[in-house]
Amino acid sequence: MKTIHDNGSHGARIDGAGGTGGTGGAGGAAREQLLLNSAFFMLFPGFFYYHTLLGTGTTGAFLGGYFSPIALLYMLPLALAYHARMRRDPRRLSAIDLHYGLFNAYFLVVIVVNAAAGANRTIVANHVLGILFMVNTFVLFSLIDFTGRQFRIMALASLAGMSAIVFSFSVNGVFYLGKLGMAKDTDALATYQGFSRSYLMTFLPVVAHTRSLLLRLVLYGAGAATLFVNTARSEFAGLLFAIPVIELYFTRHKMVFIGCAVIGAALLHAHLDELVAALPDNRILELLDLSHSTSANKRHHLTVHARQTIAAHPLMGAYASYAPGYYSHNVLSAWVDLGLFGFVYLLALTALPAIPMFVKEYLAGRRRPEFILGFALACVTILLLVSSHYFTDMLVGATLGAYAQYRFERKYGKYRAPDFGPSALRHEDLRQAVPQPDGARA
Repeated sequence: MKTIHDNGSHGARIDGAGGTGGTGGAGGAAREQLLLNSAFFMLFPGFFYYHTLLGTGTTGAFLGGYFSPIALLYMLPLALAYHARMRRDPRRLSAIDLHYGLFNAYFLVVIVVNAAAGANRTIVANHVLGILFMVNTFVLFSLIDFTGRQFRIMALASLAGMSAIVFSFSVNGVFYLGKLGMAKDTDALATYQGFSRSYLMTFLPVVAHTRSLLLRLVLYGAGAATLFVNTARSEFAGLLFAIPVIELYFTRHKMVFIGCAVIGAALLHAHLDELVAALPDNRILELLDLSHSTSANKRHHLTVHARQTIAAHPLMGAYASYAPGYYSHNVLSAWVDLGLFGFVYLLALTALPAIPMFVKEYLAGRRRPEFILGFALACVTILLLVSSHYFTDMLVGATLGAYAQYRFERKYGKYRAPDFGPSALRHEDLRQAVPQPDGARA
């Protein structure tokens, strides 16, 4: 707990992750963090464990696909927690919050107008749920205290558990529970992408807030191996992309790190043929030559269709002009469904805040976890939006939430520049500060 001073006024106590103190403030902050942590672990590691139970035949799909009912369960509590935090400290309400709210309002207007015009109900429902998922993730990443002991213990244990499951149930170097033939409800079982999303969303805040180089190296090795065996190419590429982004920020010997990275890449290239021969069924190795990837070829055709749609409807797009699931697997999907304005707005929201962050902070020699989490998330999100992910990806909400968290800490929290201005006057009238003869005699 610490006291800050703003504009010469008496300081407001800051408890936990930035909530203002008062009577019962510490207890309220602890309860809030408990709610936020439970939501995070139910939505991400919880999804992984539920589908593990489903895939091994331990249980049936009593919660369907799991994520939607859990997101709906936490929707109101998270909204109330966000509202309470904004009321306690209005300084947390930033331009990022406002613009993201405006983007989602625009998105909802597009959905309602097109639903009334007879748009495909499945796509409409998916978009409404997509907004819910992104907003929940935004609230979590903007309010959770990722340095808290409770979060750290649960997150590290979750990552260890998820890695253990992947390695234990892999067959010929590939983890996919559907191949085991044990699931009672195979239609509800998540794909490799769902499992990898849970892992990546837990991995990034943990590694960004890990000061120990040795622990970070362990996390990198375990994370890369887990997603490699999981065969989710996009998330695997995102994790590999995040590692140098994070380490170049944290390390004090950047050239040494770059040299080690080059040597590691050369060793991997030298033994690449042996790796391919040992794991012929692993989809990750298709990244070496996407021309032989059935999935990559299908995605290319979907992208071509999206470009044709955009050429025919460059301003307004053509909402739901594709069969459910057959959308463009990149950010062009936003142009198709939301038009040019929505496409540009989404790119500006995601990419523009990262530019001044890079210029002012990345090479400044500081080691701020809130910064590198937001910046690494931005790098991964932009990479995946450009290459393979739909525009309602939850990484968008996570990135903007991390932006908001870092912005608050930089302007008003622990990274705020010290105030060297004059102190407030103790006496309104100067004569009050001068001893009076009569007062002395008395």
